Amino acid sequence: MPELKTAALSPRISLANPAENAKQALKAIHNAVDAGAQAIVLPELYLSGCTCGDLYSQGLLLNACADALFWLAEQTKQLKSLIAIGLPIEIDGCLFNCAAVLQTGEILGLAAKRKLSRERGESRWFTAYSGEELTWRGIPVGQSLYSEVGIEIGECLSLQAKLILHLSAECELVGRHEKRRISIMRKSHELRCGYACAGAGAGESSTDLVFSGACIIAANGNILAESERFSLHGSAACADVELHLPSPAQLPALNEKQITSTPFVPSEPQRRKERFDEILNIQAAGLAQRLLYTGMRKIILGLSGGGDSTLALLVAIKTVDLLNAPRANILCVTMPGFGTTKYTRETAGALAQAFDVTLREIDIRPACEQHMRDINHDSDIHDITYENIQARQRTQILMNLANKEAALLLGTGCLSELALGWCTYNADHMSMYNLNGGLPKTLVKHLIAHVAHACPDEAAIALRRVTSTPISPELLPPDAQGNISQKTEDTLGPYEVHDFYLYYFYRKCFLPEQLHRMAVQAFSGAYSPAQLKQWLIVFLRRFFSQQFKRSCLPDGPRIGSVSLSPRGGWHMPSDASADLWLKRAENL
Repeated sequence: MPELKTAALSPRISLANPAENAKQALKAIHNAVDAGAQAIVLPELYLSGCTCGDLYSQGLLLNACADALFWLAEQTKQLKSLIAIGLPIEIDGCLFNCAAVLQTGEILGLAAKRKLSRERGESRWFTAYSGEELTWRGIPVGQSLYSEVGIEIGECLSLQAKLILHLSAECELVGRHEKRRISIMRKSHELRCGYACAGAGAGESSTDLVFSGACIIAANGNILAESERFSLHGSAACADVELHLPSPAQLPALNEKQITSTPFVPSEPQRRKERFDEILNIQAAGLAQRLLYTGMRKIILGLSGGGDSTLALLVAIKTVDLLNAPRANILCVTMPGFGTTKYTRETAGALAQAFDVTLREIDIRPACEQHMRDINHDSDIHDITYENIQARQRTQILMNLANKEAALLLGTGCLSELALGWCTYNADHMSMYNLNGGLPKTLVKHLIAHVAHACPDEAAIALRRVTSTPISPELLPPDAQGNISQKTEDTLGPYEVHDFYLYYFYRKCFLPEQLHRMAVQAFSGAYSPAQLKQWLIVFLRRFFSQQFKRSCLPDGPRIGSVSLSPRGGWHMPSDASADLWLKRAENL
């Protein structure tokens, strides 16, 4: 049966640098041709990058993309391979997300995207192609079938072709890659065709999203080749695709999720392990990209001995290892205050020693006492001012140390804290890059335990100390025995319940009575209906009232389908009323 050697390529890009991207594309194309590739696909918007934002409105960038395209065509005029590459094209005042199709130095045509991505907010810049006949510099726009090869951008349009080249810029979220693979298998099965997908990857902005460079080639329901994801240097896949295919293969099916008390945490052990590895990879890839972009090689984080900062440390370690940088480049700062216990202080030290990172201790109490005198606050009054003075002092130290050390300050606050506003405005709420903002509290402990399983004894023991420590900001003095007195869940209610409400409120838009009914079922035997109602009211009241903190969050990678980022996630006015939801919850 006839075969067509097909390659899906995702070379590293330089964001908003079309000339450099064209050079990288040419190198990757030559490598693919040397391997025998006759059809080649590169990612959506590759020449510009898919995360340029309002730069798409700049004529300078658009002209540079056009110049890069014509240069690439000239450089490939000796190649017979069909090449599809993405770029933005402006026609009559409208901007289109296009795929240019090249062969033997000629630009055969442009395929334009019909369904824009809501996730990346494409409609802010791009116009969805409606099928009208257009031309750009004499090149036809809209054709998506070239001989027996079809061109697709974004969502599948079910072209009738023997081979489909799919240009993608889909970000990574936990569980998405599995669905992507199954979707590609299903499409190639249903259309009885070959299917090559090239996804955006290394070099794209990690402001809110992370791109893995997933390249997959399938035929007749089977994966033929796929690239390694999250490579910092680019990725590629190449395979022989049969153009006349045998009878369809059997495809796997996705199981419907059952209602569970932990919707963010997979129940099946192997799936859980895969999910946790993927989360850590997404976080590390996002942080690595930010470090490469800024040129920084040092990382600073406040290490409290609690779960969130420990997870940030683990990701920082994974990142510097990925970049082949010394772990001593990670500067952890422990900052004992009025509520710090001996136990968490020792835990921070044990973590730093076990993982061979730099640790510095700065006692914040003298500075806080001076500040309380400056603003005439009685240090015996342990109110919100007393607490927030400590939180802001810690952030001031970390920010200034980051400047002094030319380092990137990592934020550690998690998704659950952002949902409930359990953070101090312009203190732990702020950082230079927040790693954990896409992770709920119920996942944090699981991720730490997951890493502990593969660690040497000393590190595993230190991590187990963390997972057994009550959740606390440690801003109020310890009890008489020196133990943590301020336990967050005593004030807010269990994080597992709040995470449950967050998931179904965000993902399913359930009404308060639906949330409560489901919680009663999911937490049967653990909490009473009255308790669950009380915590639902807490969740709703705080979720609405604390939006102002989420409106100005620092950058950080989106991890799953629930995101509270003001850019790519949750959009809500800071002064929205919660009355409609609270009244229904109170009347349960």
